[in-house]
Amino acid sequence: MLLDLIQGRLTFTDAIVEILAILVIIFLVLPFHEWAHAFTASKLGDTSIKYRGRLTLNPMAHIDPIGALSLLLVGFGWAKPVPIDPRNFKRPKSGMAIVALMGPVANIVAALAGGLIFHAINAFTNGFFPMVVDGQAYSLNVFGYYVYLFLRYYIHINCALAVFNLLPLPPLDGSKVLFAFLPDRIVAKFYQYQQIISIIMIVLIFSRILSIPLNFLTGFVINFVDWLTHLPFSFVG
Repeated sequence: MLLDLIQGRLTFTDAIVEILAILVIIFLVLPFHEWAHAFTASKLGDTSIKYRGRLTLNPMAHIDPIGALSLLLVGFGWAKPVPIDPRNFKRPKSGMAIVALMGPVANIVAALAGGLIFHAINAFTNGFFPMVVDGQAYSLNVFGYYVYLFLRYYIHINCALAVFNLLPLPPLDGSKVLFAFLPDRIVAKFYQYQQIISIIMIVLIFSRILSIPLNFLTGFVINFVDWLTHLPFSFVG
């Protein structure tokens, strides 16, 4: 991220590769995330979603400038929330939980796609990707190194976004999942203080206080994605 570059934790070229991965996520994956919300809501009965201009993969319909900047700076960000009316669902609370869950699922699907590409290249090429020992890459193939780096960043960021969005704090997707299991009076209290909670969350993001627990959880998700996408290629070679 840009803060890592400024603080000397990334080389300039590595930072450029990571920024490219983030831009792909901003313009392709975040729209996919929001489209997943909109598509699921429309299938569950909120037919008004099609008139709100969000049932599309067009990034201009979904990008939030502050969320995109946050993703570039600290690695956690967001797009414009899709307006959904749960009153159109047969079961409003459970329907809203399903719709909310589909956003992080979209990020996991995007990470799995990146993992399959990564392991397919690794399985069917000879020496394209570098060998990594103790965090140090060794390869004569410079292009292969940057493809390797791009895909690893891409997978990591998608997994991090899935974990981040599952936090049970408004307005994140995880709060909608949590609300399906809480009494209405407690849910109302969450919404009453949503603006304050959102401000606190933004402060925690930019201060990087959230980074330690989120990185810990993200590591588990990355390992799962890596294990699952390696399985089809485990007998190649």
